[in-house]
Amino acid sequence: MVSDSPFLLAGVSLLSALQMGYLARRVGWARMAHKVLPPSVSGPPEFERTFRAHQNCVEFYPLFLVTMWTCGMFFGEVTAAVGGLVYMIARHIYFNGYVKSSKKRLPGFYLTLAVFALLSLLAFIGVLRGILHKYFHIHL
Repeated sequence: MVSDSPFLLAGVSLLSALQMGYLARRVGWARMAHKVLPPSVSGPPEFERTFRAHQNCVEFYPLFLVTMWTCGMFFGEVTAAVGGLVYMIARHIYFNGYVKSSKKRLPGFYLTLAVFALLSLLAFIGVLRGILHKYFHIHL
């Protein structure tokens, strides 16, 4: 075991994967509650909001993982892991809000975007700093 391994990033990644599994299960429960059989994705508005909330989380998930890991590897692991945890909370707020009403998704959505923007900016700064150091011998 390497002491500088990215354990925090791996831990947040695993937690986020479990969260995604839980959200998928919520879609399954909504299917049963509203009697919407696969592969159908249309039904009562309550089901459709649950389905869309999950799909939106799935669509953002690769972006989240790439930015969190890039931020963690090139800017700071603790910062990225904390950002990842806040992202997960934001997605939970988003999902639960969307299930209730499409307008109630907005606070979680805005928090998600803020965390994503911050992780992206810090990742970009870390990568740029590394490129400047390695290829141009500029130390920032």
